[in-house]
Amino acid sequence: MGLSIDTNHQSHHKTHKFFLICNYILLGAASSCIFLTLSLRLIPSIAGALLVLLHIITIAGAISGCNAVSAGSNKWYAVHMVAAVLTAIFQGSVSVLIFTTTSNFLSALKSYVKEDDAAVILKMAGGLCVLMFVMEWLVLTLAFFLRYYSFVEGGRTAGKVAAEDEKTWTPPFHV
Repeated sequence: MGLSIDTNHQSHHKTHKFFLICNYILLGAASSCIFLTLSLRLIPSIAGALLVLLHIITIAGAISGCNAVSAGSNKWYAVHMVAAVLTAIFQGSVSVLIFTTTSNFLSALKSYVKEDDAAVILKMAGGLCVLMFVMEWLVLTLAFFLRYYSFVEGGRTAGKVAAEDEKTWTPPFHV
């Protein structure tokens, strides 16, 4: 009767929830990859340490994404976008390396586990890297839409140039 549903706000809310769920999936996949890498060798080699570092950066990017949406600040948004793009590129590269050169990758990790079992563990980590690659690009797209929604709803100007143009307008044209 007197109840109206704002579809723009509702879609914005659903996008926000989906963005947070995607970031939580990223957090879980990255931490699982860390544990899989450490299961191959408890004290990792240089290649293993770099792989663990990549997953730590992925976790930090997901956390900064949650902060960017919550706080709405430009600083967190920029940090999230840079971290997401870099980790997505590296996650994709690592997954290709894992699936194409499994035995070489295992020798670089210097695993203590039997080669057959280590290959299975490494391919599970590669599958998680593919998942993180896809989720990173999905999160980037959702972050763009959320930023766009906040820009449109906030009615902000396009920056310093638009603010300077407002100062030079004559009073009849000033809105």
